[in-house]
Amino acid sequence: MAPIIGVLIAYLAGSIPSAYIAGRIRGVDLRKHGSGNLGATNVARVLGPRIGAVVFLADVLKGFLPVYYLPIVADTLQPELWALVYGVAAILGHVKPIFLLGRGGGKGVATASGVFIALAPLPMMISMATWIVVFWISRYVSLASLCGAIVLPVAIYLLRRDIHSAVFIASVVIAAFVFWTHRANIGRLRRGEEHRFVKKEATS
Repeated sequence: MAPIIGVLIAYLAGSIPSAYIAGRIRGVDLRKHGSGNLGATNVARVLGPRIGAVVFLADVLKGFLPVYYLPIVADTLQPELWALVYGVAAILGHVKPIFLLGRGGGKGVATASGVFIALAPLPMMISMATWIVVFWISRYVSLASLCGAIVLPVAIYLLRRDIHSAVFIASVVIAAFVFWTHRANIGRLRRGEEHRFVKKEATS
């Protein structure tokens, strides 16, 4: 398989709107409820934590599966580099899903987590542990995501000691991208207006 076809497959996989589908199954357009974001956090707020967990897992798999499996079937001499490209394509698909005409995607955290579970599992576990601790203390999902994004490249560097590696560079770029997708949240955190996580707003 040509690597470029893998990029298309990864983007299409990332574009599957898990949160939107979950909402529609329950008769809810999540773009009009809660934060309006089509991510697992808003699903958990509006539809409950169980459905939120299912959507989170689906979004993680959208990043993990293309990065883990496509390099195996792609005809390339640089599988790690193309794995990164597939990961970026999956994240972009999640944020700008073609199935929703490029609008109403998530912020990319869960899908990026799946990408780095495949590429750098131990640093990603450290990042996820950071997320859990920050969320447990603050109850701010956005703050936890931002802290996890910062810790990931630091952990990759400390474990690999190579700032020129493609995985480290990609982790820095994606961390910056996560900050960009959370720019509104950052503003609310600074103003003290960010909402802490609370369960289930509505189910109808």
